[in-house]
Amino acid sequence: MSEDFQKAYQFDSLDRFTLKQRIVIRTVGYLGYLIVRLIGSTIRFEKTGWENFEAIKAAGKIPIYSFWHDRIIAGTYFFREHGIIVLSSSSFDSEYTARCIQRLGFGIVKGSSSRGGARALVRMIRMMKSGFEMAFTIDGPRGPRYKAKSGPIILAKKTGNPLMPFVIECEDYWTLKSWDRLQIPKPFTKANLIIGEPIFVESRARDKELEAKIVELQTSLDELVLRGEKWRTDQS
Repeated sequence: MSEDFQKAYQFDSLDRFTLKQRIVIRTVGYLGYLIVRLIGSTIRFEKTGWENFEAIKAAGKIPIYSFWHDRIIAGTYFFREHGIIVLSSSSFDSEYTARCIQRLGFGIVKGSSSRGGARALVRMIRMMKSGFEMAFTIDGPRGPRYKAKSGPIILAKKTGNPLMPFVIECEDYWTLKSWDRLQIPKPFTKANLIIGEPIFVESRARDKELEAKIVELQTSLDELVLRGEKWRTDQS
């Protein structure tokens, strides 16, 4: 692994933050890691559509994990220690989130839709061509909630790797009053990882085709949410 790629798995410098902010980032990042690790270890996972994941691997491709921001806790725990690269902004709250998931084996590329996004996407393309898996919270980092964005579509076009839409539906969870209505799984809950069919994007796709792929991704994730809700209802 090159030195440049290794940096994705190392904590970013906190020099741009105040002393108080640095203390909060370190503390919240570590506490977040403990919470995800402790709660996640009690979740009883089942898998639906796992054959879609296996088909991607069998074809010699690398999945671009695509999911909604509100499911990030369960998703982070399930796919921990896979070395997956995640796009993260340089904001204060994103920094402690980054440190939390890096402790769980994820890598970070800095950038967002408003700042550094193009440079981050170029780096993700380079890393994916070197064999790294990528993940996107499709409506992150700040919404609108359940609205797919174009970043992963471009990555799929440039690398030839498919999007792998999925949701993790927990039977019992708490909901925060945040923009994404973040779901915190309750200890010992059941959860279902539901994976949709992979979505490929042609390397020659133009604007209309790319827009159609965004709609396809949106539709897939919407349907997965409905399947998850039905599964949760069937548990009761």
